[in-house]
Amino acid sequence: MEIAVIKPTFSDRFNLRILVFAGLLLVLIGYPVYVYLDGVMSGGVKDLGNGVKFVDLKFMSSFVFDQANGKQEDVPAQWRELNGKKVVLEGEIWAPYAAGNEISSFQLCYSVAQCCFSGPPQVQHFVNTATKDGAPVPYFGGKVRVVGTLKVEVKRDAEANKVGSVFELELENISPVD
Repeated sequence: MEIAVIKPTFSDRFNLRILVFAGLLLVLIGYPVYVYLDGVMSGGVKDLGNGVKFVDLKFMSSFVFDQANGKQEDVPAQWRELNGKKVVLEGEIWAPYAAGNEISSFQLCYSVAQCCFSGPPQVQHFVNTATKDGAPVPYFGGKVRVVGTLKVEVKRDAEANKVGSVFELELENISPVD
């Protein structure tokens, strides 16, 4: 007497709920890993052609910097090399003293809500941004994409006796990120 072995079908082994759960888990874990690895592999800078660089603002601001006595040499070389270059940055506007629908200067941070979990905000987390001629641009809530010329120069705030800025951007264009 032979015993018949019944092989379960694919649909008996995996139902739709398991496949949806596995797909969701893959997206929730896979996408952040992809974003991180993409930043690590590119060094936070991607060449867009025509001398324009896309710079990951989170990578650019994630270095240790002495807030009181930092010097130009303390800024990593890969960021100093961007001095005078046309760049594209994405982040959020921080303009606590602005009122109205238009602004001519602001600070750009990769995320106002998430930038500073490890302590107080650091000067390198913000890019001082202003239009070339002081002309106002629209204020956008949420994430924005800015294009302009980056200046990497450690400037001291004599009144506060500390570093006042590391990055400045001469703004050419601003638009919301969908």
